[in-house]
Amino acid sequence: MSAPVLTEAGAPAPAGVPASVRRKPRVGPGLGLGLAVLYLSLIVLFPLTVVAWKGVEGGFGTFWSAVTTPDSWAALKLTLGASALVAVINVLMGTLIAWVLVRDRFPGKAIVDTLIDLPFALPTIVAGLVLLALYGVKSPLHLNLAYTRAGVVIALLFVTLPFVVRTVQPVLQELDRDMEQAAFSLGAGPWLTFRRIILPNLVPAMVSGAGLAFTRAIAEFGSTVLLSGNLPFKTQVAAVNIFGRIESDDTASAAAVSTALLVVAFVVLIGLDLVQRWGSRRG
Repeated sequence: MSAPVLTEAGAPAPAGVPASVRRKPRVGPGLGLGLAVLYLSLIVLFPLTVVAWKGVEGGFGTFWSAVTTPDSWAALKLTLGASALVAVINVLMGTLIAWVLVRDRFPGKAIVDTLIDLPFALPTIVAGLVLLALYGVKSPLHLNLAYTRAGVVIALLFVTLPFVVRTVQPVLQELDRDMEQAAFSLGAGPWLTFRRIILPNLVPAMVSGAGLAFTRAIAEFGSTVLLSGNLPFKTQVAAVNIFGRIESDDTASAAAVSTALLVVAFVVLIGLDLVQRWGSRRG
């Protein structure tokens, strides 16, 4: 007695179904998943695991001592504080820029839209040179922000500009304009319509963009190393502090500070995932 013919779903096929519909091993999806996991492991997981292991291999006491040395602690506080400020500014200005690009028409709109992505394409050390020339001692604007904390914030704002814009922009483009028209027809003003109709739909994207900008800012090196001047206890950010420790052959302390930043970034990314899940359920 021959075995019954099975469909791809695993159920017995009706009589007369040709043998070509027999269940075949689905190698493609499994192979693709394996390659994706292997690639992510080699590029992301293994290096991060090694850094974290190096940072805590001496125990929590050694890790905490390395993180709380006066220069490292000052660099971490400056980095986290400046990154938080940058995230808040990006939420406000990034949402405004996205609104202008989606809702307004003006000459050169396509050029402005393209320039938003410039920080993604420009090497950060080049961005540092540009910002130093623009806001340095010989500033053509007569605005010297070099070697100041304000200069650090300016550098971080430059490299994180696209994140909120590019997360809010597609949400605005897909927003149903009929709801706004209905609100206007019921007597709601522009501000009330924005606060009750538009803003709730934008909040998940705004929070996601702010989180991405924050995590990008805490790891920034190239644009800050020149404009900040690398002054310990004043303008030295965490990434530059890590680089200095590596140059001093203190890799254990460098790994400890890196691990602290990694933990912060991981917590923020978990928060972003929760926000995205909330936004998808809401939608």
